[in-house]
Amino acid sequence: MDFEPYRGELVAYCYRMLGSFHEAEDLAQETMLRAWKARDRYDRTRASVRTWLYRIAANACLTALEGRARRPLPSGLGAPSEDPGAPLTPALDIPWLQPFPDGRFDTGVRADLRLALVAAMQTLPARQRAVLVLREVLEFSAAEVAEQLGTTVPAVNSALQRARAALADVGEIGQVSEPDDPGVRAVVERYARAFEAADVPALVRLLTDDAVLEMPPVPLWYRGVRDYGLFMHRVFEMRGTNWNVRHLTANGQPALAAYAPDPGGGHRLHTLQVFTVDAGRVASNVVFADPRVFEAFGLPQHISPDDSRRPR
Repeated sequence: MDFEPYRGELVAYCYRMLGSFHEAEDLAQETMLRAWKARDRYDRTRASVRTWLYRIAANACLTALEGRARRPLPSGLGAPSEDPGAPLTPALDIPWLQPFPDGRFDTGVRADLRLALVAAMQTLPARQRAVLVLREVLEFSAAEVAEQLGTTVPAVNSALQRARAALADVGEIGQVSEPDDPGVRAVVERYARAFEAADVPALVRLLTDDAVLEMPPVPLWYRGVRDYGLFMHRVFEMRGTNWNVRHLTANGQPALAAYAPDPGGGHRLHTLQVFTVDAGRVASNVVFADPRVFEAFGLPQHISPDDSRRPR
């Protein structure tokens, strides 16, 4: 039995459940190992291989989530900061939501991987989260999900209703344009040029009025063009001008790897920034500074002066 073709979608499922790419990879591998060991007990008359694998994955995720705190973004923990000069102290005791590196796996449609939706899912009880993803994202039938979770169809339908209601209470998640949309590409390209030039007025012109900036593992976050602009002034004063960026995608959204000027020459990796673009403006920028995130995306830590001058 060949389980490898399912690896990408299993990792994406486990990521939606746990909010951690590294743990999702481990659980997808565990799922495939369990399936291999139990292959002699698989009954093709009861379920497809894919349905059977998701039964194993769902239960592995539920076990992993027992007693665990949810993985939030800073905006899920309280009100925005009103001080763009506040100390940037990381909260390393919080298990922050991680981004998903699109380039690592072919998972098909990525709209349901977007950061805002995964963050909202983290507020759900684990079984409701499992039902929501299996029914709404992966489109298994209620009967299949009941079999996968060892419950009944009425219980699945009830959990799905509660999950939908809870997500509605979290706030408007909205639709996210695909990163290869020409309009989205143009906005992000303009943002990248302004960022490299440390041109704060140009950055601010690209923002929605209530644009959000958040920076896990720092628990602070900001809302609105004024505080966004003031904070960016602070960043460029601290780290200098003449930045360098690399374009990529994360969670089905446009992203930039930002490299700060290195006093020793070239540029050093500073952050991974994941954007939500709405109606031709940047509505949200989630800025990740965790070295484990950089590792997951395979980003080089340093760009030499020659590499910095090459087209991207």
